[in-house]
Parts: sequence; structure tokens; C-alpha cells
Amino acid sequence: MPGYRPEPDRDSRAWWDRLARHEFAVQECDACGTLRFPPRAFCAACRQEGWHWRETVPEGTVESWIVSRRPFVPGHRDPYLVVMVRLTAVPGALVYGNWRAERHPEAGERVRGTFTQVDEELTVLDWAPESRIAIRSDGNSPAR
Repeated sequence: MPGYRPEPDRDSRAWWDRLARHEFAVQECDACGTLRFPPRAFCAACRQEGWHWRETVPEGTVESWIVSRRPFVPGHRDPYLVVMVRLTAVPGALVYGNWRAERHPEAGERVRGTFTQVDEELTVLDWAPESRIAIRSDGNSPAR
């Protein structure tokens, strides 16, 4: 896939590896138990370094969205919709992804993540209305 690709760094590499295995996880602080996303070296609540991954269901509510009419990836000309989702497991965390429905989202709408394999090396997390998750015919799997 030409164009922009996520660049995993020291803090996010393990998260991208999990996503490739169709696992969604957030960090949990070993000292205070605070859940956090995106991955970071230190806990914002207690400033400690110790943490572990905690697998969770990628679900939340639509906070906002945009319709992009400018191609972000060469070769993709259609307008596409990007949603900002507030995670249920980590209410302070916002996650972005493509919208996987034929209609526009609604503010506060319940959504669930779906894993989309872009190519052999990249899997991303997209979002669909909870009511649509049960029916999938595109070959991509709903998140656990």
C-alpha cells in the first residue's frame, strides 16, 4: 500500500503486533491500576513505569467524525469517513479509525472495533455500529 503507514515506536510497537493478531489491549499501570491508551512509558496518574497489557473489547461511543474528501492514500479517491471513538474501558481515551457503515455515524452511537487487514504487514482497527457487527461478509473479522 503506497502512501501513509503507521510508524510504530518504542511505546506502540507491541500494540501494533497485538492488533495484527486481532487482539485489542490497553495498558494497565502496575502501581495504581489506571488503564491507559495510547501506549506510554509512564502512567499519567501516578508517574510510575511498571505496566502490563490488558486485553479488552474495543467498544465505545462515537465522539465525533469527519468526512475527508482529500485522498490520504494515493489511489483512493472516494470520500471516506473517520470517526473518533471514546473507549468504554478507558473513558479518557479517544481512538480514531475508518467508519464501516453505509450511513453517517450519530453522536453518542455505540460502536465496536473491527480488524481490517490492509495487506500482509498491516492490520488496522476500524469502527462499525454495534448493530452491524453480527453480520460480516467482507472477510474481515469483528474484534473480540
